[in-house]
Amino acid sequence: MRITISRYQLSYPQVAHIAVFCAAFLCFTVARAEALTGRTVGVSDGDTITILDFTNTQHKIRLAGIDAPEKSQPFGQRSKESLSELVFGRTVTVETDKVDRYRRKVGKVRTPEGLDANLEQVRRGLAWHYKDYQQEQTEADRATYAAAEDVARGQRRGLWVDAQQVAPWEFRKAQKSGLASKKFLEVGEK
Repeated sequence: MRITISRYQLSYPQVAHIAVFCAAFLCFTVARAEALTGRTVGVSDGDTITILDFTNTQHKIRLAGIDAPEKSQPFGQRSKESLSELVFGRTVTVETDKVDRYRRKVGKVRTPEGLDANLEQVRRGLAWHYKDYQQEQTEADRATYAAAEDVARGQRRGLWVDAQQVAPWEFRKAQKSGLASKKFLEVGEK
């Protein structure tokens, strides 16, 4: 049996092989994105949580697209408290398609009401839009997170009350190189 597609004549086995290849490709692309649902049982800091899924498996989740102050930085504790208010003890859904080098799943965390907890941390002025990883976000999320940070800065919300805030990635870099100066530690929560 021969099948004509456009100007090509293909045999039935060729069409079957193409169909199998297309189905496998589609499954692989769809399988990369995962939606996890579970109860939040831990909040490590302003951008990392632990959830327990329905099989009682723990998953460490790094909130995608944001970077919150380190615990030892000004507003580090307030950022953690804010994330706890949003998700702790609640069932959340995590849209994830990446695992980082610390084996945490990286994703967008949604509350039962559908609120994007990652974005809410930025809106509250308790996390930066992590522009080094914005290429991993959708175009819409990139624009929304960047705009939310601009508004929080402009309204001096959260950590933006102090214009001298040190971004967490700069803080970590300084700590690794042993250059963490008093400047990083003198800026206090107001």
